[in-house]
Amino acid sequence: MSHNLLIKNGQASMFYINEVPWHGLGTRLDKPATAKEAIEAANLNWPVVKLPLFAGSKRIPVPDKYAIVRKTSNIVTQSDPVLGVVGKDYTPLQNSEAFQFFDPIVGENAAIYHTAGALGDGERVWILAKLPGYIRVVGDDISEKYVLLAISHDGKSSIQIKFTPVRVVCQNTLTLALGDGSCWKVAHHANVHQKLRQAHLMLGLINTKFDGLEDSFQLMSRIKMDSNRLADYLATVYPEIKEPEKMDLVQRDRSWSEFFFDQGKGNRLAGVSGSLWAAFNGCTEWLDHRKLRQNENQRLMSSWFGDVAKIKSRAYSIAIDKMAVWN
Repeated sequence: MSHNLLIKNGQASMFYINEVPWHGLGTRLDKPATAKEAIEAANLNWPVVKLPLFAGSKRIPVPDKYAIVRKTSNIVTQSDPVLGVVGKDYTPLQNSEAFQFFDPIVGENAAIYHTAGALGDGERVWILAKLPGYIRVVGDDISEKYVLLAISHDGKSSIQIKFTPVRVVCQNTLTLALGDGSCWKVAHHANVHQKLRQAHLMLGLINTKFDGLEDSFQLMSRIKMDSNRLADYLATVYPEIKEPEKMDLVQRDRSWSEFFFDQGKGNRLAGVSGSLWAAFNGCTEWLDHRKLRQNENQRLMSSWFGDVAKIKSRAYSIAIDKMAVWN
């Protein structure tokens, strides 16, 4: 399997703390990093530039089209990779500027960064930072609060900011239902820097949402499941589909989620076992760690932003609906 990490000067553009990724690449740190440490450890200390686009050997200007180029030295050369083609209104966001987004939230020089890296030629960059505090569900079952920021340098997507808790006992990524559960997005327009400077104003709202999420998780842990309730919940999370040939995959999702409801990490803790909270985490553990056979970075992107994130958001929303009926 290809890791798809950017390799810069013979080193993978990624850092992480503690657990070594499957590909064994990147820089391992023993503790969370400051912004400066993270940029250096992940080899993200390179700029992108927006350059006019020309066509043909006669270098005919292409109106209102520009190339986003990753600079590999002090001057731009023909060997520098073109990450994407964008319009005149596109405003690049440098990697170093992305880290500055967190400063008003946690303060400058705070050691909060747990992983960061770049994929492909550098067209996609991610940063994961930990916020203070915990979500305590029951007993020793707690979740940590993280902010995930993803930048696209190829002009294909907005800057995405996602607030997400991670269950400590098994590191499965849960879901925070902000509206429809989607990310907060900032387009690469001229006011992108101003909007990012204002993003920290959302922190009060986010903490309120985290408090509400803690309440809902605690209520889930009090809802006891029998075989009928579990079957009903999983059938709603993984509904039947029109293509009969794909129903085996749906049955597989239900069966494995049922298995992790009973055998999943942390699901046999006192106060958790046999609950709706265990059923929800059975789904998230299956989706995050077992179902996906892609490489580590594809798994992370799907878990954070892709199809898996949508299913987990659905699993949470359905659990809330069922809780109202079963409570």
